[in-house]
Amino acid sequence: QVQLAESGGGLVQTGGSLRLSCAGSGVTFGTFHMGWFRQAPGKEREFVATISKSAATTYYSDSVKGRFTISRDNAKSTVYLQMNSLKPEDTAVYYCAASPLVGPYYKRIASYNYWGQGTQVTVSS
Repeated sequence: QVQLAESGGGLVQTGGSLRLSCAGSGVTFGTFHMGWFRQAPGKEREFVATISKSAATTYYSDSVKGRFTISRDNAKSTVYLQMNSLKPEDTAVYYCAASPLVGPYYKRIASYNYWGQGTQVTVSS
């Protein structure tokens, strides 16, 4: 059973930075594609970024491209989301997710089998 645990959320001012971490256990971490999603109050959960098993390929939503960077350390079973130039509209609960296979459907929630409990990110204006 895969278990994912996010950390690193918090309160930050506009323009600031945060680094989220997601630690995995109960699985060979390098056999899973990893993704980050977020859900703002009253909104649906949305795709943020994804990274392939070997970290060779990454994709981002248009809203975070150029500001966020996803990375992973398979030896530490951890995926990261470095968030720079944060905006109030980035305020949300951020979730990491894992899937053995996502193919071209990496933006879809249903493509991911395992989810963390989420970490709150609040950006003040």
